[in-house]
Amino acid sequence: MLTKRFVSAVELAVKAHAGQVRKSTDIPYASHVLAVASLVLEQGGDEDQAIAGLLHDVLEDCGPEYAEPIREQFGERVLSIVEACTDGEPGGERGAGNWRARKEAYLAALSAKPEEALLVSACDKLHNARAIAADHDSVGAQVFLRFNAGQAGTVWYYRQLLAVFQARLPDLGVTRELAAAVARFAA
Repeated sequence: MLTKRFVSAVELAVKAHAGQVRKSTDIPYASHVLAVASLVLEQGGDEDQAIAGLLHDVLEDCGPEYAEPIREQFGERVLSIVEACTDGEPGGERGAGNWRARKEAYLAALSAKPEEALLVSACDKLHNARAIAADHDSVGAQVFLRFNAGQAGTVWYYRQLLAVFQARLPDLGVTRELAAAVARFAA
């Protein structure tokens, strides 16, 4: 059962991401974190993991000042999962110039992350891959123009992520669904 903590996490996520939209769209960013939390729950994650799904991009996209409020409101476990899902330094530069180095570091660290954080990361990547695949189905390779790494880099990254999830979470539906989504845009 979800408690008032989950509702408070929804409020914090929506507030933190207010005004943000999904890359090259008008879709409110909150839709992504809500979807990730939903996927976490559908894959058997507990409330703390679902809360981390809601907050997984807060440090990365909104700044490190959110770390203490997350710890105070939701506990050390949730903060630890959020930190494990953070790509690069909280609030750090996200430009094309450091993209490959950030992704390589994330991939290297992903192999050692606790499974509770790996599930949240896999759900995040699945939701992103589904969006890329849907856009690829409608506009083809033009979808990759919105990404710093272009088509080759984006496909490389998702294949690398998939390899880690297949090795660490081989029996979860999220891993099979991610493989199917990546196959749709990586062909």
